[in-house]
Amino acid sequence: MNTGEAMLDETTTHPARRLLRLWDDQQAAYVANREDRFTAMLDVLRLLLPDDLTVLDLACGPGAISDRVLGALPNARTVAVDYDPILLHVARGALAEHGARAQVHEVDLVAPDWSRFLDGRRIDAVLSSTALHWLSPEQLLRVYTAAAELLPPGGILLNADHLRFAPSTTLHDLSRLHDAKVQQAGFAGGALDYQQWYAEALADPEIAPLAVERERRFADRPPQPLAPLEFHLAALRTAGFAEVGTVWQYLDDYVVFARR
Repeated sequence: MNTGEAMLDETTTHPARRLLRLWDDQQAAYVANREDRFTAMLDVLRLLLPDDLTVLDLACGPGAISDRVLGALPNARTVAVDYDPILLHVARGALAEHGARAQVHEVDLVAPDWSRFLDGRRIDAVLSSTALHWLSPEQLLRVYTAAAELLPPGGILLNADHLRFAPSTTLHDLSRLHDAKVQQAGFAGGALDYQQWYAEALADPEIAPLAVERERRFADRPPQPLAPLEFHLAALRTAGFAEVGTVWQYLDDYVVFARR
């Protein structure tokens, strides 16, 4: 049993906890050693930031990062944001057991003024996982710039995602073959794929009415080409971070680090 599974016991009563567990299983089928990403993130937070830190969880999905932060760091708080109404519904339910330590907000990261809702609130770290690749390079730079402006000196940004190697290279081919093997094993083991997870969520009568709004919000937002590691590091420097690098890597899967 991995860390995420341990925290998401089937005996919990809120149905959103089950959907979060299924989301973790689904994501683990796409991302090899996914839990190691979160371990690296938590290590960085413990070693560099105060115990009572506040984490801004960007594009939080159903709350995977926030749930781990709040479970591992008892004095921490998280502010989780997303624009997908289905994921927001699940995150609110899944994180409810953490009480006032967890807040969930509807925020569109594409909007130039997306960070205004914080209204001067202290943020010590900005975290994201398998999410910011939906942004175009221009949008990503704006998000990184806004994050840098939110953080105090010494504040941390951590972004975990697939950052693909150049096409027609051995490392690109190796990563693609490894992804296929991991997905085959994950789905054979019973994990839902991305579309199946949404179908499972929509079986909940409270969630089903949100499908039309979700489709409307993302109708004109096609997937973006994946930016390589070098772009992320350059964008973070341009955004105003003093130190940038990586704290974890497995093939083309990275946790990118930036310090204000």
